[in-house]
Amino acid sequence: MDNNMVKNFQDVQHFGEFGGVNPSISDSSTYTFLNAKTMYDTFEGNTEGCYLYSRHSSPSNLHLAEALATLEGTENANVYASGMGAISSVILQLCDAGDHIVSSRTIYGGTYALMKNFLKKFNINTSFVDTTCIDMVENEITTKTKMIYCEAVSNPLLEVSDIKALAQLAKKYNIPLVVDNTFSPLSISPAKLGAFAVIHSLTKFINGTSDCVAGVVCGTTDFCASLKDVNSGAGMLLGSTLDSLRASSILKNMRTLPIRIKKHSENALYIAQKLEADGIKVSYPGLKSHSGFNTYSKQMNSNYGYGGLITVNVETLENANNLMELMQAKKIGYLAVSLGFYKTLFSAPGTSTSSEIPVEEQITMGLSEGLIRISIGLDENIKKTYDLINTCMRELKLLTQKTVMV
Repeated sequence: MDNNMVKNFQDVQHFGEFGGVNPSISDSSTYTFLNAKTMYDTFEGNTEGCYLYSRHSSPSNLHLAEALATLEGTENANVYASGMGAISSVILQLCDAGDHIVSSRTIYGGTYALMKNFLKKFNINTSFVDTTCIDMVENEITTKTKMIYCEAVSNPLLEVSDIKALAQLAKKYNIPLVVDNTFSPLSISPAKLGAFAVIHSLTKFINGTSDCVAGVVCGTTDFCASLKDVNSGAGMLLGSTLDSLRASSILKNMRTLPIRIKKHSENALYIAQKLEADGIKVSYPGLKSHSGFNTYSKQMNSNYGYGGLITVNVETLENANNLMELMQAKKIGYLAVSLGFYKTLFSAPGTSTSSEIPVEEQITMGLSEGLIRISIGLDENIKKTYDLINTCMRELKLLTQKTVMV
């Protein structure tokens, strides 16, 4: 795939009101009008360049949204106070009572809980399937289905959906395909592959400094406008508003995203290859042994690699906890949820970010209690990081073969 969207994203410029190289922060919750008619027209959505109230939009949020839309190659974008705010807004905008969603079985635990436990209050039902199998997805589609939902690279099992094939299926049934691209910004461009809307938790790679919570929906201008309609927009009425100060800091951080993603991917591939050679059960889309390697390879933007997430399976929760505690003690990284930080982060999804998924369903989808999700950091000396991980595994007797340290 070409990388024009990356070039276009880097070409986005906003000048501050006094000529600053960063746009000025709009530190206001409400905005004045020179006449009452303009206020009325703004409420009706009939004005351009006028701001009404920061829950609706603000200059800082629109600057960030423009950069994100350019990044994903969509017409427009809306930013939110969290990834879940973005996800819930999209679902409730597209689905009414009695409607149905076909979703990937392996998704972020919060999304799973929203779909399975909360949406039933509105009589919106979800079928969870393996979205890497197009036939399974099609078999679940009914006349009530109003959305196909997946993660480009799934949390936490790193399954890779064929977005182009899913988009063609969605088009066949006139259903929107919504893709969460949190795990693979820049590496995969779902909108270019046919997705109707692309969601990110900006909290993760795009911000990159683990100091905020935010989300985005990238899509058509019409869809983004519908989300913030003052009378019927889920984004507007649910109130998941991103603060202007945070929008400004995310915009500055995302300027280094191309450099960071390259390094995350480079480091993750190195660690995954080394651990696989050690005989550890490791999953990474950049390994030829990974079931999604070919799918990822054919739809990726090759400059940015296979992403910064790997998983290792050490069989038992006790092994996983002991390994994570030792890796933290040796300063490899932090025993913490989330991802995309400059330091390596690791957690056991079955008892943390995917704990909302019942144990029996975790077993069915292959989510072992000994699975550790590792977000590989921006370590300059990645060999040293590997050597430390290897040392931890040896100390805990998790390596079953002799490995020569080189």
